[in-house]
Amino acid sequence: MNFKHILIFAAIFTNHYILCSQITIEENLIGGNCTSIMVGRKASADGSVITSHTCDGKYRTWVTMEPARDYKKGDMHKVYKGTMHTETPNSMEKVILAGEIPEAEHTYAYLNTAYPCMNEKQLAMGESTFSGPDTLINKNAMFLIEELQRVALQRCDNARDAIKLIGSLIKEYGYADGGECITIADKKEVWQMEILGEGPDKIGGIWAAQRVPDDEVAVSCNIARIGKLNRNNPDYFLCSDNIEKVAKKYGLWNGKDEFIWWKAFSSSYANGKNHKEREWYIFNELAPSLHLDINAEELPFSVKPDKKVDVRTVMLLFRANYEGCPLLDQTKNLRIPSKRKDANNNIVNDTIVCPNANPWMDGNERALYNALSPESITFYRGIAMSWCSYSHIIQCRDWLPDEIGGICWWSVENPGQSPRIPIFAGNTQLPDGFNICGHARYNDNAVLWHYRKANKLAQVKWGYTKKTMYDNINKYEEKAFSELPALEAKIKTLIQDNKRQEAQKALNQYTSDFAGATRQTWAKMEHTFWESFWTGF
Repeated sequence: MNFKHILIFAAIFTNHYILCSQITIEENLIGGNCTSIMVGRKASADGSVITSHTCDGKYRTWVTMEPARDYKKGDMHKVYKGTMHTETPNSMEKVILAGEIPEAEHTYAYLNTAYPCMNEKQLAMGESTFSGPDTLINKNAMFLIEELQRVALQRCDNARDAIKLIGSLIKEYGYADGGECITIADKKEVWQMEILGEGPDKIGGIWAAQRVPDDEVAVSCNIARIGKLNRNNPDYFLCSDNIEKVAKKYGLWNGKDEFIWWKAFSSSYANGKNHKEREWYIFNELAPSLHLDINAEELPFSVKPDKKVDVRTVMLLFRANYEGCPLLDQTKNLRIPSKRKDANNNIVNDTIVCPNANPWMDGNERALYNALSPESITFYRGIAMSWCSYSHIIQCRDWLPDEIGGICWWSVENPGQSPRIPIFAGNTQLPDGFNICGHARYNDNAVLWHYRKANKLAQVKWGYTKKTMYDNINKYEEKAFSELPALEAKIKTLIQDNKRQEAQKALNQYTSDFAGATRQTWAKMEHTFWESFWTGF
C-alpha cells in the first residue's frame, strides 16, 4: 500500500466508522448493542440446538481456547473486572481484581471470547445487554456478566446447572453489571436468562430464566423479553425468589397489578415495549404466517417457525441490514436517475438506489442526506452493524462426539460482510492473529484487520461491491458445509479409537486452513476494490 492509498484509506475509515470510539458513542446514544437468536432442537433443520451473539461495540477481538485444568483443594479463582477491552490475552491494563472464589477441582476447556461462549462439553452462550434501571446497579459487587459466563463454562456441562450456578454466585458474591441477558444452550435445550442487580445497598441480584420450547425460536436484542414468571413450572422457568420484593422496593411495580418481568425492568430504550425492529424482523422472517405487528406493545417470547430453521438461515439473518425490507430499508429513498431498456429494447428513464448508499451510513451521512431532502433516511438499527467487534452462531449437536458436535461459526468485524470460520469444541489452538485485538491500532497481524480493510472499502460503493462480497461469503459457507460430513466422520472415528490428540490436531488444522483461505480471499477483494476505486468503478 503506497502513501496515496494510505491517505485515501484514512479518509474512508473516518467516514465509515473506523474511529471506534465515535462509533460506540453513536451506538450508545441510539441504544442497543447485541443480538442473540436461539433455536430449539425440534425447530432446527438438523436437530441441533443453536444460540448466537453479535458483540457490537468496541470490545476486544482477540480470542483463545483456554485448556481444561485441575486444581488442589484451597486454590482460589480470581475474578476480574475490565477484561473486555484488553489488546492481548496477557494484557492487564485497566484490569482490576474484583475478588476471589474457591476454585473447582476440575475446569473444562472453553472458547475465551470477550463474552466467553462455548466449552468442550457443548455448553454455549450468547449475550445481549438490556441495561434496566440504573437504581439497581451495585458497582461494589463482584461479578460482571462476562465473568459469570466464564465460571459457568469452566464448571458446567448443561444449561440448567449453569443457570443455577450463576444464580448462586450472584446471591453470594453479588452482581455489579446493568441488565444483561445470556442465552444458554446445551445439546438438549436453550434458555434465556436475564439478570439485574439488587440495588446499591445490597450484595446480590435478581434473575429470571425461561426455556425456549424445543420447537420454537426466540430472540434477545437489548430489551428485557421475559414476561410472566411461572415458578410452578421449573421445566421452563427458573427464578430468584426476591424479584417482586426488589421491584416493589424501587417503585418498579405497584404490588397490585400482575407482575410482568419486562414491564418492571426494561430500560428507556424499550419505550414501553418488549421489542423493537430486530425482534419483529427476525420473527417475521421465520414465521411470516403469524403476521406480527411491528407496532404491537408486546411480541411473543418465542415463536414456532413456519419451517425448520437451518443454521445457514441464522447466518443470513445475522447479515440482515434491512435492504429490500419495505418498512426498514434505509437506502430506499436515495435514488438517482438511470436509463434502462424495456421489453421492446427502447430506452426508458428510471431511477436506481445510488451505488454510494449503504445500510451502515454514520450519523453525519444521514444528516447530510436529510438536510438535502428531509426524511430521506429514517435510522433503524439493523442486525449486522459496522461497529460489531465479533459475532458467533453456535450449534450443539448431541449425535456427535463433543469435540466435533459443538461448532462455533465465528466471524470478526461486520457480520454482514465477513465470513464465518468454524471453531470446534475440540479445538485446542486457534490460527495466528486470533490472539491480538485490532482496535488499539492498525495491526496487520490482528485478525480484525484481515477483514476490516476489504469490508470498509466495499461500503464506499456498496451497490457495486456487495455482489462480490456476498458471493465470497456464500462460497465459504458452501465449502464448510460440503466438507463437514467427511471431517465429522474422521473425528468420530478417531475418538472411537481413543485418538483424541489426533482428533484435536485435525480440528486445529482445519480451522487454521479455513481461516487462512478466507484471509487470502478478503485480501484479494481489498486489492480489487482499490483498483475499482481508482477508476471510479
